[in-house]
Amino acid sequence: MVVYLDHAATTALRPEARDAWLSAHETLGNASSVHGAGQAARRLLEDARDAVAAALGCEPIEVVFTSGGTEAINLAVKGLWLAADGPATGPIVLPDGEHHATIDAVAWLASRWGAAVRPVGLDRVGRIDPAVFAAALPGAALATALVANNEVGTRNDAAALARAARDAAVPLHLDAVAALGSIPLDFAAWRGGGSASHGLVTMSVSGHKVGAPVGTGALVVSRHAQLTPLAHGGGQQRGLRAGTQDVAGAAAFAAALGIAEAERVHEAVRLEGLRERLIEGIRSLVPSAEILGDRHDRLPGNVHVLFPGTIGETLLFLFDTVGIAVSTGSACQAGVTEPSHVVLALGREADDARAVLRLTLGRTSTEADVDAFLAALPDVHRRAVAARAGRASRT
Repeated sequence: MVVYLDHAATTALRPEARDAWLSAHETLGNASSVHGAGQAARRLLEDARDAVAAALGCEPIEVVFTSGGTEAINLAVKGLWLAADGPATGPIVLPDGEHHATIDAVAWLASRWGAAVRPVGLDRVGRIDPAVFAAALPGAALATALVANNEVGTRNDAAALARAARDAAVPLHLDAVAALGSIPLDFAAWRGGGSASHGLVTMSVSGHKVGAPVGTGALVVSRHAQLTPLAHGGGQQRGLRAGTQDVAGAAAFAAALGIAEAERVHEAVRLEGLRERLIEGIRSLVPSAEILGDRHDRLPGNVHVLFPGTIGETLLFLFDTVGIAVSTGSACQAGVTEPSHVVLALGREADDARAVLRLTLGRTSTEADVDAFLAALPDVHRRAVAARAGRASRT
């Protein structure tokens, strides 16, 4: 039995989502067809859209179903940039420490269209200061920001970031993928009303973070937003995402999200208790360990820990050998361990950015999972320190 502490990467499929997916497949019909079978599929699809909209605090017409968070982010960032009469001319405001789906989408715009990028630094716990963000907005073509950092778990003040974008008349995209199901999301309240095509205009979410199938998600697109689609070939979903719509995926996503929202408050309290048990155990067993991110104003199941004198990849592999699944805060490209760009954005050194683990709890996590990790930690940590020291002596 694997002890799974990587729920931020993906979490277990909810039985209710599986049942909704299978049940939807009993309805034969294309939701764009005008005959009775097609309209039955359409009703399932629109019921799912209504349910997702209720959970996200938006209008049903503003929900554009996608294949997940990466597609939603790309549609938002690229679509907003290309929405002007030809490509936009102002810079893109991009905070440090964003998810690579955003970073890479912006990098594509920079290389393909010559987009300028205006970075915004993070504070020492990984938060975007709304005042610093606001100062970067004048003259920008668009801005993007995380609702909560997917690595260190720190929550941002989404409402303040949206107000700053509205005051500066800049379109804003919020990446809520990591936050979905963990903290309340309210697109309409953050947007603040009005018919303008700036301020908060898009928000991305992903289904598999809340127990829906992989390949489900959505982009909330304000009815007043100016957004260029990335795929053409049909008028589905306000013309923003062409193609036959995935009725079963939408139904499964709506089922999972509805249950996640119903459980959210109680589950946050439970996960915070497990999180604190995990943090206190780590500190007791490895006094040199440091918890990164905001100590309290963070996602309830997130523990991001720096183990000085180790390499995160080594820790990951050692834990994996004893049946414990964890994540590093870094990416491995072409076999070369890269430091976490988020940890670097906190002002830490590269050695620190290579020595982190992200432990994330979810609805299937138990005290036994926490205890299993803590029981394995002393030996894993000792071996990881020895491996790092041996590697240093050979260089």
